[in-house]
Amino acid sequence: MTAKSGTLRAMVSLTALAIVTAPTISHAQSVGSGGASASGGDQGNGDDAVSSRQERRSGRQGGGGKRVQIQPYIEVNQIVDAELSPGSDVLTYSQAAAGVDAAIVGRNTAVSASVRYEYHYGWGKRAGNGDSISGIVNAYTTVAPGLTLNVAGLAVRANNSGNGQSFGGGGGLGSGYVDNNGDSTVYAVQAGPSYVNRIGDLDVSANYRFGYTKVDTNFRNRSDDRFFSPDTFDESTNHIADVQAGFAPGTLLPVGIGAAGSFYQENVKNLDQRLRDAQARGIVTVPISRTLQASGAIGYEDVEISAHDAVRDANGVPIIRKGRYVTDKDAPRLIAYDTDGLIWDVGVSWRPSRRTSLTAHVGRRYGGTNYSGSFSYAPNARQTLSVGVYNTISAFGGNLGRVLNELPDDFEAVRNPITGDLNGCVSSLQGNNCLTGAFTALRSSTFRARGVSASYSVRFGAIDAGVGIGYDNRKYIAARGTVLASADGQVDENYWLAANLNWAIDNRSGLYTNAYANLTKSDAFVGDISNVGLTTAYYRNLTNHLRAHAALGIDGTLGSDEFDDFWNASALVGMRYNF
Repeated sequence: MTAKSGTLRAMVSLTALAIVTAPTISHAQSVGSGGASASGGDQGNGDDAVSSRQERRSGRQGGGGKRVQIQPYIEVNQIVDAELSPGSDVLTYSQAAAGVDAAIVGRNTAVSASVRYEYHYGWGKRAGNGDSISGIVNAYTTVAPGLTLNVAGLAVRANNSGNGQSFGGGGGLGSGYVDNNGDSTVYAVQAGPSYVNRIGDLDVSANYRFGYTKVDTNFRNRSDDRFFSPDTFDESTNHIADVQAGFAPGTLLPVGIGAAGSFYQENVKNLDQRLRDAQARGIVTVPISRTLQASGAIGYEDVEISAHDAVRDANGVPIIRKGRYVTDKDAPRLIAYDTDGLIWDVGVSWRPSRRTSLTAHVGRRYGGTNYSGSFSYAPNARQTLSVGVYNTISAFGGNLGRVLNELPDDFEAVRNPITGDLNGCVSSLQGNNCLTGAFTALRSSTFRARGVSASYSVRFGAIDAGVGIGYDNRKYIAARGTVLASADGQVDENYWLAANLNWAIDNRSGLYTNAYANLTKSDAFVGDISNVGLTTAYYRNLTNHLRAHAALGIDGTLGSDEFDDFWNASALVGMRYNF
């Protein structure tokens, strides 16, 4: 399959997710990409996220009429891309794009989506041609009382931004065109049913998700490239299943009692890595007041990570094919991580109103102390604050799937006005809005992931703004005796910020600003690496369907001792037709 046919196939798949999954379909449009929205307007601890999502859906389902907004468009732009440092190259591109932004919220169904395909033609010998697909989709539909089908998908462009296999522009997803021959595209999907019901006094819930993640690289056997490593993630599948049943306080006993179990498996193509995590636990819930309750859980967990080694030549050198290690499937499977035994957890849940919710947990998992929690606060219908703390074990695909599962049901995609790439956060007044933490690096090894993220969104009059900040820590796990053994115990840390401001100046024009910053610290690289950028765009509606826009942006990669600081400036003028 050629790169172009793969891109077109991904475009068709994401568009199908955006439209076909909506039998009864309401509100969102991407902001950025030369304009503003027309509407203005853990793995181990997933139960809290699922419960809060079910609450939002239950509240919506009694709300009456449906809202539908589907906005296809075509776009033509002219771009000037200038390398300011360390070189002084100026390149010119013509860009053609087509896409659709959709938000559909009905009584029992919701779809939020933004899908875009673009082709750029470079003028001159040094300006290359290419195409790319980017998109984000989240949807659910209720097929029976208590039973929903859920699907979330993502396609984003990654590039060589100086720190190896990582993401640039907009807080983590994409960048400019200069020297983009090393680009990769990440495709991911998570899908499965959720069930919540009450049988007499017994509350029952169950969830299953199947996930697939693929990193499609454009490298042409570039094992000599200092920015490309055969440790780069290829593809993986994951299965997540959990079930819980219990009696609320005051039904069977003064306290609540229940039992829960979960199973997680992730299979990574690189060296045939396999992660399995199974657990079972009993739960007791103690009401303290009308709004506060404490909980305790105790159970058993078994976690194992294993892999094969790479095929080696007569001299013991690992064989690399198509840029990645060749897996020796005839070699014995080697254990990288193995722990089992007693797990426990204590926590509190505080819900003084439908607008405020706090959960906090501390316990023992993965052979050590484990923390997690979440906080959400919406003082009114125009603003919301969300904070999340996570602590899991997974590989790149599973970690990305976790973030996709936490996406809000109703959001507006935020895009870079020049490249059209997705920003690190979506615009929403629901839940966790940022994806940046899932994109620290594209390394193939499994890892222990810890982190915290916070997002704040506000819509007030003509202003629609949002900001996300976070910290992510990955400690890699690899089997001794394999080619990835040197990665065992290495740590990647990432501090990030993503912000956007959408201002409708009047009924026909507006201003959009997008800013991001990332600081990466990695045991695999010398020195800290920072990515920063700022883009501002102005648009003017010439007719009800035709819009003119212009944008200016600057991006920088700096701080490493291995290469010079890189600065790039871009400018765009173009037209967009909304159907």
